Amino acid sequence: MIDPELAAKLDEISAKADLAYRAAEKARKYLFWTGVVTLACIVIPLIALAFVIPQFISSYTSTLNGIGY
Repeated sequence: MIDPELAAKLDEISAKADLAYRAAEKARKYLFWTGVVTLACIVIPLIALAFVIPQFISSYTSTLNGIGY
């Protein structure tokens, strides 16, 4: 049979492993949501600017041509 001290140590190690797993899962979720927020705040506006800037330049140059420059 298993020695009671050995069984207690195994239970302690199991509890610590469970805590480490929970901490790793929290860190994984935190990193995932950090990536999602970064994507939403940086990448999506950059893509939108790729469509807005040419339209703005077109409008600006047509205004300048209308003025007579």
